[in-house]
Amino acid sequence: MTARIQKVLADAGIGSRRAIDAMVAAGRVAVNGKPAQLGDRISGNERIAIDGRPLNLHPQPDAAPRALAYHKPVGEIATRRDPQGRPSVFSSLPRLRGARWVAVGRLDINSAGLLLFTTAGELAHALMHPSRAVEREYAVRVRGELGAGQVRRLLDGVQLEDGAACFSSIEAGGGAGANRWYRVALHEGRKREVRRLFEAVGGQVNRLIRVRYGPIELGRALRPGAWRYLTPGELDALYAAAGLEPPARARPQREARRGRAVRRGVPARKR
Repeated sequence: MTARIQKVLADAGIGSRRAIDAMVAAGRVAVNGKPAQLGDRISGNERIAIDGRPLNLHPQPDAAPRALAYHKPVGEIATRRDPQGRPSVFSSLPRLRGARWVAVGRLDINSAGLLLFTTAGELAHALMHPSRAVEREYAVRVRGELGAGQVRRLLDGVQLEDGAACFSSIEAGGGAGANRWYRVALHEGRKREVRRLFEAVGGQVNRLIRVRYGPIELGRALRPGAWRYLTPGELDALYAAAGLEPPARARPQREARRGRAVRRGVPARKR
């Protein structure tokens, strides 16, 4: 069977269909040595390359899907390349053979907290798809205290430039001086949505940390710039949140057994 090239590459975790369309239009994708065209249909068995680098769309059959949690610090971007040369979250992740990390959503450069990555493109895209309504939770520091009317508007919904949006919950988290903390949750991940929601009611966000994505929490042990592999149980919970059947267990991966947090891709010291 064949499918459009953007679907095949998106399902393999290369990027979103929109991003792949842009790659094809720019002449960066080749199929069997010839530039790909928008609308091309492929089976996935062709020789495919991006920027001259061959892609492996068929990982080893015993390589089970992997996923990890990364504590993104402020100042890193959530894309692989940046014309301005800013540090990328991908440079901090462990290297893979025959697979690549796919980010589950993004955080802007001024935001911090939990970023999930997986080698399963189908899982990543399902977790991000609006139809799944996977809840994200954030700790947000706002200048000033929200009034009851502002809170009600944020829960009932406000109109943003790309449509109506609302939080599913808001909890006061304390604070001192001119700043107050709030814990908020929502079921989608539009660009800068949390910040724009607060701005819509007159709030000014000066710190934002994602603390949960679906069933996975950031936790206190994972320091900024560090990552940890998810446990088999956590991976199953992600598949359930995405509405997908988890794959059959393959033989244990060496990295999964290690499982402890590491910093900047360097394993924690062995005991």
